[in-house]
Amino acid sequence: MSSSCCGTKKQKLNGNYSSANGYSTTGTNNAGPQRNGIADAGGATQNNHNSYHGRGGGPAGQQAQQQQHQQQLSSSSSSSSSSSSGYNGYMVNGHGNHHLSQQQSSMIGSMPDMCFYCFEVLYRELHNLEEPRTPCFTNDPFPLFVTWKIGKDKRLRGCIGTFSAMRLHSGLREYAITSALRDSRFSPITRDEIQRLTVSVSILQGFEEARGYLDWTLGIHGIRIEFYNERGSKRTATYLPQVATEQGWDQTQTIDSLLRKGGYRAQITPETRRSIKLTRYTSQECQMSYSEYRELLEKQSHYHGQLCKMQC
Repeated sequence: MSSSCCGTKKQKLNGNYSSANGYSTTGTNNAGPQRNGIADAGGATQNNHNSYHGRGGGPAGQQAQQQQHQQQLSSSSSSSSSSSSGYNGYMVNGHGNHHLSQQQSSMIGSMPDMCFYCFEVLYRELHNLEEPRTPCFTNDPFPLFVTWKIGKDKRLRGCIGTFSAMRLHSGLREYAITSALRDSRFSPITRDEIQRLTVSVSILQGFEEARGYLDWTLGIHGIRIEFYNERGSKRTATYLPQVATEQGWDQTQTIDSLLRKGGYRAQITPETRRSIKLTRYTSQECQMSYSEYRELLEKQSHYHGQLCKMQC
């Protein structure tokens, strides 16, 4: 269910649907998402995973590396202006839902902190360091996805999330690791790759059952479909809001692609499309590159260095 797409070649809608472009999905016989259920970049619910925690207490060399990193690091929200001016210029995109509650507005303003936190979690995991401190952004529960892309062309490197509302602190920690190291379509991300990464955090909201397979808006809604395949098995699949527009698809092409991604192999007819149960939703998305993450880390280190001098 991926922010998928980004950086991949546009998919040809000729009936042959390759999984090599980062949209592939496996179907599920479970109609609804599981608690902590994991969905991949194509969107089908996979097996549940327990929260994945970073390691700590390594040998002396690891402790030295931990201390060096800690000198540069503070939690992303400890900088006095991190969510307002400190993150200006970082990409935050809203897909629909212009009338936001105070809770949602607060959450959106904290999304760059969430991207920063995902980098912190992955960096520490790859270097066998202790987990980062508990972040200060909201810990309200939301469905969420974490996407990793690599290189200047931002090729998909991993994308996994959940439709079940999870507390953001534990949810982002879990899926930052899961999407980077456990996406079955890719080999695990390595230390050598981290400097070329971009992370995207997508917070899902506004779920509504559609009145038909065309009752949604391109570029505004993500869609999740439930259908029965040619063997009578119930399947699900999803695309985030940006997928269709990035691929240049219209609504029908998007539905047909999603059916194929969910494992439907028979001929797709108007009756097939009308039989779909479609849920639409919106999302808020933020992106941050590794270089932006390091820049913020250095700014925070300087800020706390100055604060220490003033206190002394």
